[in-house]
Amino acid sequence: MKQNSARVSIQIQDFDLNAEIAALRAQDGRVGAVCCFVGTVRDCTAGQPGQISSMELEHYPGMTEAAIEAMIDAAVARFDILGARVIHRVGLLQPLDQIVMVAVTSAHRGESFAACEFLIDYLKTQAPFWKKETTPEGARWVDARVSDDAALARWGIGASNSSGPGIG
Repeated sequence: MKQNSARVSIQIQDFDLNAEIAALRAQDGRVGAVCCFVGTVRDCTAGQPGQISSMELEHYPGMTEAAIEAMIDAAVARFDILGARVIHRVGLLQPLDQIVMVAVTSAHRGESFAACEFLIDYLKTQAPFWKKETTPEGARWVDARVSDDAALARWGIGASNSSGPGIG
């Protein structure tokens, strides 16, 4: 299997978490910790109102990758990390599909945990993606959430992407 050393990948196809982590770890023998976040499409079979039956993600090629690269650069400047990889899927996704992976390596766990959390908070508010969710009530484009802006603010980064409570 070819190892992927790119830090950012925007793709339609699913990803293999084990292969991605193995490739990231293989890049630096000093890795003592790996922290990873994987986001998935919620399953609507629970029968609760507002549950997602499908999700469609769009992006602006080139701009999205550059924005995420800048986010990784910001994480490298803030934390003592050895590597990072972000994969974000686009296109039509179904319940339980993987959407996003953020993985970070460092010598010690604290830096990996912090950098991973920083990157996902940054990604949720600053990456140029457009998300449409389909629920039993219909389809709608999703705005950023107030809680996502608040998560980013705790890192000292202001954002005002949300349009109010309950959106997204």
